[in-house]
Order: sequence, then structure tokens, then C-alpha cells
Amino acid sequence: MTAENMRNIGIMAHIDAGKTTTTERILFYTGKSHRIGEVDDGEATMDWMEQEQNRGITIVSAATTCFWKDKQINIIDTPGHVDFTAEVERSLRVLDGAVAIFCAVGGVEPQSETVWHQADTYNVSRIAYINKMDRIGADFFDVLTEIEEKLGAVPVPLYLPIGAESGFKGIIDLLNMREIYWPEDPAAELIYKEISPENTELASEWREKLIDKLGEVSDEVTELYLEGEDIPVELINKVLRKVVLDQSFLPVFVGASLRNIGVQPLLDGIVEYLPAPGDLPAITGHSVKNESEVTVDRSDDGNPLALVFKIQNDREAGPMCYVRVYSGVIKKGTAVYNMNKRKRERINRILRMHSNTSEDLSSLAAGEIGVIIGMKDAQTGDTIGSEGHQVLLENLHFPEPVISVAIEPKSMSDMDKLKKTLDNLTREDPTFIVKENEETGQLVISGMGELHLDVLVTRIVDDYRVAAKIGNPQVSYRETITQEYIHTEKFHKVMAGKDNTAELTIRVKPSERGAGNQFSSLVTEKNLPREYLDAIRRGIENSFSGGIMYGYPGIDVSVVLESAVYNEMTSTAFAFEAAAAMGFDEACRNAGPVLLEPVMKVGILCPKDYIGEVINNVTVRGGIVHSLESRTAIEHLNVEAPLSKMFGYSTVLRSLTQGRGTFSMEFSHFAPKEGGI
Repeated sequence: MTAENMRNIGIMAHIDAGKTTTTERILFYTGKSHRIGEVDDGEATMDWMEQEQNRGITIVSAATTCFWKDKQINIIDTPGHVDFTAEVERSLRVLDGAVAIFCAVGGVEPQSETVWHQADTYNVSRIAYINKMDRIGADFFDVLTEIEEKLGAVPVPLYLPIGAESGFKGIIDLLNMREIYWPEDPAAELIYKEISPENTELASEWREKLIDKLGEVSDEVTELYLEGEDIPVELINKVLRKVVLDQSFLPVFVGASLRNIGVQPLLDGIVEYLPAPGDLPAITGHSVKNESEVTVDRSDDGNPLALVFKIQNDREAGPMCYVRVYSGVIKKGTAVYNMNKRKRERINRILRMHSNTSEDLSSLAAGEIGVIIGMKDAQTGDTIGSEGHQVLLENLHFPEPVISVAIEPKSMSDMDKLKKTLDNLTREDPTFIVKENEETGQLVISGMGELHLDVLVTRIVDDYRVAAKIGNPQVSYRETITQEYIHTEKFHKVMAGKDNTAELTIRVKPSERGAGNQFSSLVTEKNLPREYLDAIRRGIENSFSGGIMYGYPGIDVSVVLESAVYNEMTSTAFAFEAAAAMGFDEACRNAGPVLLEPVMKVGILCPKDYIGEVINNVTVRGGIVHSLESRTAIEHLNVEAPLSKMFGYSTVLRSLTQGRGTFSMEFSHFAPKEGGI
């Protein structure tokens, strides 16, 4: 399949907007799936992990390939839950285009905004699909307004719904000015009709708006319109493809995937408007040798270059590395060079995935997505390619985990198995952190939220069959300082009959929140040998993670080395490293240390009848309500609340709203914790 006939797309949305259901319909209509799997029945093809079927959510981004109108579509079905932000982030990095799905009832929900801005970061071209038009409270035009106001996009509907809620029965095609209806049998042909008299005025009004928008970017459309000529669909499609590529307009599709309505026009839109790999500009990498920027052309003729964007461990095959090839061709049975690990890795097999089944390939060319088996050391975010042309594609950046639990094996014989399992999971998921408490020897695992950790713990116990005991969730606090302080530290210790001395003066001061830790030196190599300067830097940087009062990581602390005194006879690198660590501790303890706790951004959707109790409960938990948006059937609350008060909130919200309320929660910022620990 040539690159111009290929589409690498993702399906992105808020949890419960219907991503996986829509993907199931796409697989059915493209012939990859002979029957339609339902998320509600736990039979969705893309949600192949047992937990995904039990919970009805997507956790890992499944990659699959299908074909529509002679075009190859590589789909990555990404999670909608904010706890799995790493899965979304790593998928967006390798996509060329995306379908943003919005619920016709919920509209632009909090996670929709988060994912939209992540797609902006990676410059991903998008089309929109407003789903669930058959649900109570569905309002197509309301969602269009929200897309414009909340996302700053310019929505251009290509299709309009006929009816809404239980009366939703088909769509108006504004491109061909006709009505489309779906028969009961999903395999039967679509029914096309002329626009009925009651829909003529609405269709004409929105067709006019569509042509008006396209006329803003195409003189050809404007001329034909002014001359009263018919504007051919081919020309409209050509202009729409251009505006999708430069992201000036957002074509909008509509349907109800659960009732099989609207999916075929969406498939047409994917192949017609979303970019092929060759439509996109060359990508920028960084030379491993001198860190200068390097331009990489997206062609089969260049040096091989690919990004590992996901790792999944298979019991029999070992690490399955999902890669996106940007340049050149990667062949089975050859060796590639891992730029990050500075190691050669061998490619034993190359697979094209269909959810959890696969087909063997001999090679992957530029623009393709596939799975490599055989690479032992690769991690998510690694660049692989040719040793003679070492270019590093940008690393993926993930947010800090904010919630932790202690984990220990039920018997010491399980310790090695547990550590190996944790090692596998950290290679798969960069937001999953494992640390060993130096004082107690306890293993502590950290993640993005309660659900994230719950899923990982379930995988450890059920998938990897490790007998382990799990502690209660704990908040990952941080520490910082509020004042400036100068401290001089003198170190003297006799070891093995030899003196070790050092003296240094450091200034600590608070940085702006979010600026991170910084170390700088006013002392140069003229005044202090390089090995001692390096030792001081090591001592300070290691102390950042050790905390100040409580042992939590220190953040937003600026340290300046003001002066240092050394003796040629007795000073050692060890002495300066120790002096730096001890000086840091003492200075920070005198600089107004405070404990910081994670504050979460919480979006709550609940029926109007229960809004009073929900606001009351969230306020009692220390939450601050920032805004309340009313929609047809539901209220949308935007709240900030401390993570420590939000444990178990899903159960509370369900009981307050008789099971009808939902919420999403993501990290916002760290703020001083009142009353200490």
C-alpha cells in the first residue's frame, strides 16, 4: 500500500462519548469484523483486555488496520479516561489525523478539552463526529456552539441530524443535498431520498453556510457561487481536505453509532479529508552527536527512522514494540540501532495488528505503523534507526504521578516475580513509577489516579498472577520553601586515617510554582576543580528528591553555590558531595519549608435534580466550585479539590445521584497543605 493511500488516525474523546462503539462499527463496515461487538456486553473487539471488558472502558490503545475504498486505515483507539493520559499522549505523537468524538448530550466535556489541546501540541489534523443523537437531551447545534466557544475551532457541519432523541432517524447530507436513512439490518444498503419539504429550509440554510465558509478560502468556489453555477462535490471535497490539513475549519459529522447511524459517511470523511503521511511536512529530529536540529523527509528512500510509541508484554513473544516509521524501510531479520540506549537491537518479527490478532509482515515502510518483536531494551519514547545516521526524535513528556500505594509479595519467594512484573509494567507505562523506600525496604508504586493504580494492581494480581498485598492509596505530596536563606557548611571527617574536608556557602530561594528545581554556581573552575564542582552538583540534585522535612520530593527550589573553600591536601570529591547534601538540608529547614498537596481539576456531570447535594458534598470536601454550566438535561460543574479528600468519590457521587452522575479528575497544581500531615 503506497503512502498516499494510507491514513494513520486516532479516535479521541471524553470517556463514554462512544469511541470504542464507533470503532467497532468501523471494523464491521470495513469487513474486519464479521459481527458487531458491544462495549455494554463486554464483547468489543478493540477492548480485548479482560479489565476493559469488565469496566466498559478503554485502557490501552489498541492498534488495528482496516481498508475502505482502497485506502488503508491504521486506527489507534485511545483511552478517554484522564488517568490514562500517557496512552493518549503517546498515540497522538504518532498520528497524522484524528476523529474527535463528542457526545450530543455531554458536549465538550473536560477530557475532550484536554485531548484537544494535546492534539494541538502535536499538530494533528482533525474532523469531528457528534455521536449519541438518539440519547435523551441530545442537541446537535448546542454542541456546535460549545466546540466554537470552548475549543476555539470553527465547526462546519457536512451533515445534519433528522430528529433527535428517540425521534432521531437519519441524516441530511449537505454535500449531495439528500437524506440518508439506515435500515434495521446493519449489512443492508443505505437508503437515499430527496430532502423532504419539512427539512428543505434547514438544509438550504446550512448548505449556504457551508459554501460561504469554503468561499473564504477558495476563489473557485466563490466564482461558481456568484455565477449561480452548481458547485461540484469533488471541488468541495478538495477544499475541505485543504482546510483540514491547515486546521482552519473543522468538518462535523453526526450519528448514533450504537444504532449504526452515521458511520459510513464518517469513514468517507476519514479517507477523503484526513492527511496521508506524505501530505505532512518533514519532521524535525535532533542529531545525537551535536544535538543540532535535523530535518527528516517522510520517504521510503531515506535512512530508516522510527519511534517506539507503546510497549505491550506478551507472555510468549516477550515485549511487543509498537512503532511508527517516519523514514526509510525497516526489515525483518535485520538489526536496528536504539538511539536512546546506544545499543543495536535485532528485529525477529514484524506484525500488523488487528486488535489482539496479527499478521506477519516482511517490512515496514515510511508512514506505516506495526509491531516489532525481538527488541529487548526498547522503552516507550525510544527512537530506532540506522547507526550511521543517528537522529533522536523528541522524547515524550508525561505528567508526574500524584497517588501511591505500597505493595509487597505475600511470601519472599514471590519477590523476584513481583519485581520482574513491575519492571515490565514500567516499560509499558511511563506514568507508572516504582520506588523502594530506603529505610523500610517497602516497594511503593505511583500512578495518575485511583483508577490507573487499580487497573495496574489488578494486572499484577490477575494477569501476571503475583500473590501480593496492597496498601491503601496515599497522596504523593511535595515539599518546597517559602523564604531565602544563606548557609555555610563545613565538613570534616577522618576515613581510613585520611582527612576529608570541604567548605561551601549556598543560597536557597523559592522558584515560581512549576519552574522546577534549579542549581547554578557563581564559583568557576578557576576557583574550584571541576571534579569538586560536579560533586557539589550531585549532592544538591540528589537532595532535591530526598525532601526537606518529611522525605517527599522537593520542588521549585533554586540553589546557588555562592563560594567554596578547598584544601589541596585534605579536600575530596566525597567531602564536597556530603557537604552539599548536608548544607542543602540545613538551609531548606531554615527557609520556611511547607508541605504541598496535589489539587485536582474535577469535572462533574449530574442531572439537575441532584445539583444541590452534589455542590454541598464537594464543598465539604474542600472543593471550590469555579463554574456551573446548565445544559438541556444535565448540569456541568467545574471544581478544584484536594486529592486527599477525593478518594472513593465515585461511590459517593453514584449514591448522591442514583447512579446517574459521572466525573473526571486530572491533576491541576500543587498548593500548600493546611495543617501539615
